[in-house]
Amino acid sequence: MPDAPDHIDRLQAQWARELPDLDTRGMEVLGRARRIVLQSRPAIEAVFARHGLDAGEFDVLSTLRRSGPPYALRPTELYRSLMISSGGLTDRLNRLVRAGMITRPPSPGDGRSLLVRLTDKGRAAAEAALREDMGVEAGMLAMLSDAERKALADLLRKLALGMEASQAAQNADG
Repeated sequence: MPDAPDHIDRLQAQWARELPDLDTRGMEVLGRARRIVLQSRPAIEAVFARHGLDAGEFDVLSTLRRSGPPYALRPTELYRSLMISSGGLTDRLNRLVRAGMITRPPSPGDGRSLLVRLTDKGRAAAEAALREDMGVEAGMLAMLSDAERKALADLLRKLALGMEASQAAQNADG
């Protein structure tokens, strides 16, 4: 199976024929990464849907859950962690309040600000969805040995850190 050509191999062969001077090596990693994400999303999103959530709502709940007791953060901490706009977060928070998964109590340090706090219902949903999701993802990786999975994870970490550093340098220059 590892030697069988995949979609990216076929794309590279077509580009090599049409534009032989074009370096398509980036596609070997980034093109495959994109396809893997696109192929994995339906199964992962189905897990969240079974728990009454969409992916964005799950992101909020899981961020609160992994923050530890009392499972509460300021909205600014949430949207920075999630890398979304404050407007995008507000919509998610409103849906989660209506579903009884979070509450918005006043911040003890600033009465003008509201915290985002996980309810028992939200905590249970986050934990159940995460456990099921991790099972689905483990199944998706079952064809890799432990050593292969670790090597791939290490390489992806290296790539992610390098891309983050590059982006930070660009932001500092711009």
